[in-house]
Amino acid sequence: MADGNITKDVMYEAVAPDDFEAMLELDRYGNRSTAFDKIISATHDHFWDPLDKKYIDFDEPFDMENEMLVPEDFVPAMSTDYVSNALSDHKTRVRFVNQSTLRTFSSILHGEQGALNLSASLCHVLKDQGAQEYAANQTREEARHVTAFAKYIKVRWGRPVECGPTLKALLVDIIGSPEVYKKIVGMQMLVEGLAMGAFATFFNNINDPLGKKLLQLVMTDEAFHHKFGKIWADRTIPHLSPEEHVIIEDWAASCFQNLLFNLVGPMQQKDLYEEFGLDPAKVVEEYGKIMTDEKRREGMKEQTNIFRVLIKTLLNAGIITDRTRAFYAMYVDMDELKGEGDGMVGDAIAEDGIRYLQEINFKDRAARPVLIAAE
Repeated sequence: MADGNITKDVMYEAVAPDDFEAMLELDRYGNRSTAFDKIISATHDHFWDPLDKKYIDFDEPFDMENEMLVPEDFVPAMSTDYVSNALSDHKTRVRFVNQSTLRTFSSILHGEQGALNLSASLCHVLKDQGAQEYAANQTREEARHVTAFAKYIKVRWGRPVECGPTLKALLVDIIGSPEVYKKIVGMQMLVEGLAMGAFATFFNNINDPLGKKLLQLVMTDEAFHHKFGKIWADRTIPHLSPEEHVIIEDWAASCFQNLLFNLVGPMQQKDLYEEFGLDPAKVVEEYGKIMTDEKRREGMKEQTNIFRVLIKTLLNAGIITDRTRAFYAMYVDMDELKGEGDGMVGDAIAEDGIRYLQEINFKDRAARPVLIAAE
């Protein structure tokens, strides 16, 4: 195990991705952690197939020409006088909002592809059989997410748009990183945290029943993926040396800051503005007037705000200490977050989704309890 992995529990022990010989060690086959068994077994409860209409029907129509997929206030640029005045025609406003929503769903699709590759990469390096089997299960689930979001984008828009530079850089970093802590903190906590916040927000506000069902089905999987990262944190963070904690804490804070200021910044949709004859520089100028730190703080009071979810994830994992607490406290009430406990936004939506899947998958058997937080 390389020192850079910062592994403190044997079930997260890792080898080099090209060290297949380590997987053939005889003693390895007799040592299997049971920490992930409940999560692995629960896979059967929340199985779904995006190609089977009994789970989700992608032929369900939606009037993209006349109906907005999400409310106008989901598109920050629409709050500027410049954009709002320029797009005065109702159908043009609908098209702008829906095209902006395409950017969001394209980012989700690219994120799911990143999660697929990341999970597959963990299969190559995690030595424990239980951890490896869990990673293989997640790989399968992320693959169906890619299929499902690709199908949704195809039926609503035709094709996705390019991955934004901020998200792309983070995905490339964590997928290609040799350090296991970056893979787990980066994907299972930061990206999965972003996803759960975004999915919950859109689930509660999207006007398309097909999109709503898709988001809920994906959340039934994501709740378990997030738990994998939480198990890592519970078994790793308390045993870090001060120097190791600083490495992880600073890297997480750097990622958070970059995402906060760049992930949904106005320049991420430069091509959209040009498509509608808008001056991107003017949009950015107007956006800067309304998107202040105070506005960010106000937005993070919402339970489903993606950045609030990220901070709560890092706080509950024990990654945030007094060293960086003040940085995050500029945007959220840290004591309030702590008082909310370990429950994650979207858990209730995921639980309802699992019950829906159980009715399909186990219609001839008694319903099983829903335990998305099982360890």
